[in-house]
Amino acid sequence: MNHITSRIQDFASAKAQSALLTVLAAGPIPKHVAFIMDGNRRYARSQHKQVAQGHGDGFEALKRILEMCMKLGVRCVSAYAFAIENFKRSPEEVGALMKLAEEKLVEMAQHGELLDQYGIRLNIIGKKDLLPPAVQAAVKKAEDMTRHNNKAILNLCMSYASRDDITSAVEASVRASLHSGRERALTQDDIDAHIMTSVVDSPPVDILVRTSGVKRVSDFLTWQCCEDTQIQFTDCYWPDFGLWDLLPIILDYQQKVWRQKG
Repeated sequence: MNHITSRIQDFASAKAQSALLTVLAAGPIPKHVAFIMDGNRRYARSQHKQVAQGHGDGFEALKRILEMCMKLGVRCVSAYAFAIENFKRSPEEVGALMKLAEEKLVEMAQHGELLDQYGIRLNIIGKKDLLPPAVQAAVKKAEDMTRHNNKAILNLCMSYASRDDITSAVEASVRASLHSGRERALTQDDIDAHIMTSVVDSPPVDILVRTSGVKRVSDFLTWQCCEDTQIQFTDCYWPDFGLWDLLPIILDYQQKVWRQKG
């Protein structure tokens, strides 16, 4: 009986959340929301779990939040999964993270119900050559499996850093200019055209969210965060991030849009 009651409560809660998201979706909705998924390790310690379990719970939170964003009508979601700087962590933690990434990417490719349901194209953004060969193979398979999707975008930023992104964009712009055979000064538009998210047709970032109470952007999408980007910091750890944390962020965005229109 307790199990049945729990299922009924879960169903009622899911229906209520879906109804709330439908109401929110009637207002202005950001095209691109980016998340710095911070706090997995501290969450694990607070729950007396292994660090790897904390990262696993963080992946489940990403799936949960991604579906909420899709129900709202957000076109693009970017998530900071692994920074180039993270390679400096202990070999044990880096190894566990790479193993988790491989497992979850394979899972996405084989059982991509969420991605297919909402027509989400998966892009892995970053220096893929720094990833272990097994992860690179899983990346290619997962990306290829969603290439036919064209309704929404998920940018999973792995082995990523904004400074590297901007440097690579400048280098690509110079090569393109030299190839054209015309001498001219590089412009902001040249660099913007070669920035990693632009290459995969992602719009500018409307909202950047960082969890865990840390108030810095940690070299994430700094070029893409234009002057209108709304930056939000929240105290909860990423695995705990849910609808009631996302709700005030979306409402704040909507109020800003309405004020600008007024």
